[in-house]
Amino acid sequence: MALKIRLARGGSKKRPFYRVVVADSRAPRDGRYIEKIGTYDPRQPKDSENRVNIDGEKAAEWVAKGAKPTDRVARFLSQIEVDGKPVVAWEHGNNPNKGEPGTKAKERIQEKADKEAARKEAEEEAKKAAEEAKNAPAEEEAPVEAEAEAAEEEKAE
Repeated sequence: MALKIRLARGGSKKRPFYRVVVADSRAPRDGRYIEKIGTYDPRQPKDSENRVNIDGEKAAEWVAKGAKPTDRVARFLSQIEVDGKPVVAWEHGNNPNKGEPGTKAKERIQEKADKEAARKEAEEEAKKAAEEAKNAPAEEEAPVEAEAEAAEEEKAE
């Protein structure tokens, strides 16, 4: 039988109150439990003594028997000391890489950046071509005049 030390919700709507219980992992959250070892009232201020009340000795006994605390309960038990040691060594449970985009999203971002760079290069080339076109109209007029003169000579002959 897999044992869990977890929270069982009580209280009315919008007024939560939790019991810290030892229960079979297959039992429903608010259902049957083996033993109640404490309470948790999230409506209390964080520095209040009544916010978390857990019997540390009972919790240590159940952990020794193999009960696994949930993340929230493990955080509470890490603050309770029995015989100079915390009941449970809790480590930060959040995954810092969870918010990073996946490989496909990273590829899409890279493709978008490549397209943007190509677009900027094309704009710069277009600007250079436009500047060259402004500076070169006198050179282009000369061949047009030469063609007109050649056409006139052909008519004269």
